[in-house]
Amino acid sequence: MPPEPNRWPSIVLATAIHAALLAFLWIGISWQNTEPVSVEAEVWDMKTEAAAPPAPKVEPTPPPPAPEPAPAPKVTPPPPPVEEKVVPKPPDIALEREKQRKLEKLQREEERKERELAEREEQKRKDLADKKARDKAQQLADKKERDAAEKRAQELADKQAEKKEAEKQLAEKKKAAEKLAKAREAAEDKKLKDLRAEEMRRITGAAGNGTSGTAAKSSAPRIDSGYVASITSAIKSRSSYAGDTDVAGNPKVVFHVEQLPTGEIISVRKTKSSGIPEFDRAVENAINKSSPLPKKKDGTVERSLEVGFSMKDLN
Repeated sequence: MPPEPNRWPSIVLATAIHAALLAFLWIGISWQNTEPVSVEAEVWDMKTEAAAPPAPKVEPTPPPPAPEPAPAPKVTPPPPPVEEKVVPKPPDIALEREKQRKLEKLQREEERKERELAEREEQKRKDLADKKARDKAQQLADKKERDAAEKRAQELADKQAEKKEAEKQLAEKKKAAEKLAKAREAAEDKKLKDLRAEEMRRITGAAGNGTSGTAAKSSAPRIDSGYVASITSAIKSRSSYAGDTDVAGNPKVVFHVEQLPTGEIISVRKTKSSGIPEFDRAVENAINKSSPLPKKKDGTVERSLEVGFSMKDLN
């Protein structure tokens, strides 16, 4: 709320103007009611003259005594002056009306000035209040914008920190996964090496006893269809060839697979290509993923296998 403007200058100005108006009215009325000045006049009769004293008789006899002083001439006093009454002139009605009109006009002018002064003061107060309100609104808007900018900057900083933390955790997980994969790979390599060494010792022992691989192979039972079907199904379930299968004919790839008695694959060697490298790689990856391969019903495996797949066999 803006402070109330000081009204004392306006009050003093209005009081001075009204005092001047009252003095003007009093002087005008006093001037019109001045009493007439009385005039006195003396009338002298110029025809009235004093009688001359008689001449004294001169006797030749002894000198006469000193004559008595002649009496002063008797003068008739003038009549009292006639007082002429001056009749006051009646006031000029038109002049009074003109003065009244001027006075009313002056009063209206003073009232108008007072109203204008009050209106200007009120307008100043409103303008000041509006300016303060606009300044306050602008300050609030600026503060809101600064707060929003700070909030966006903080959110961006938090997101970047979260992203860095996520990248750090992902790198740590990847590193741990790589380490675990290396450990597993090392364990599997060790296991395969141990199995190969065991197999080599067994083969070496069999050779020392006079048993040949050809004889063992010739005396081995024939591979049953169920065993082949289980191996084919295991490899097929792990194949993922995403290439085009709409080709002429039915391309076929053949691999020679060596495995341990436990079914673990030792090696995979391609003996015949289908002519489509992508298809060949897909089948080879599926064979490696299928390790260990299924066993026969009696728990044994074929140490060497010829595994072939046609492209349309994977559909």
